[in-house]
Amino acid sequence: MFACGLATHYSPSTKLPIIETQLSSLATKDWSVVESFLAKYSTDPKCPKSTSVLHRFEVLNKCFGHDTVEEIMEALEAESARSEDKWCVSTLKKLRAAPPLSLKVSLRSIREGRLQTLEECLHREYQMTVQAITRQISNDFSEGVRTRLVDKGSVPKWNPCCLEKVSEDMVDAYFSPLNAYEPELDLFANFPEAYHVY
Repeated sequence: MFACGLATHYSPSTKLPIIETQLSSLATKDWSVVESFLAKYSTDPKCPKSTSVLHRFEVLNKCFGHDTVEEIMEALEAESARSEDKWCVSTLKKLRAAPPLSLKVSLRSIREGRLQTLEECLHREYQMTVQAITRQISNDFSEGVRTRLVDKGSVPKWNPCCLEKVSEDMVDAYFSPLNAYEPELDLFANFPEAYHVY
């Protein structure tokens, strides 16, 4: 998380209880106060293992820097054939086993999330989750649960069955407003203003 830039500080888990206790009493809107507090308990993180994906940024950018899932998979196929890289082969295998619709929805969600706040991302993820579990667009979520937990080892029947059959309308539906019967996500309604996400 730290190496990817998703975390601002690193601290050993043994320090977390004291950080949580003292941070909960630190009521302020001034981020520099929180920054100074966290820095006091931070240490340099250990370098990731040599097998970590963090050492593969060049391949990641080369393969995942494309606009569509189809292009990403083609790039992974080419890289796998060229280098016989185990990580590329494994990643490609996992993508081929995933529901085609979910791959396209996930790619769009990641792309939209780059320009959104945490609160906007949480709203989007909640909306997508509700759309998935209500089965109004596709039965893929239930099918995945069935094949993983109920009929273990069976081959899932995704709908649509391949990337070419996933329409833009299907992807758009995951990002459309929820119907009147579904509850909206009300984040931070009971928290003081100081804890709101901006």
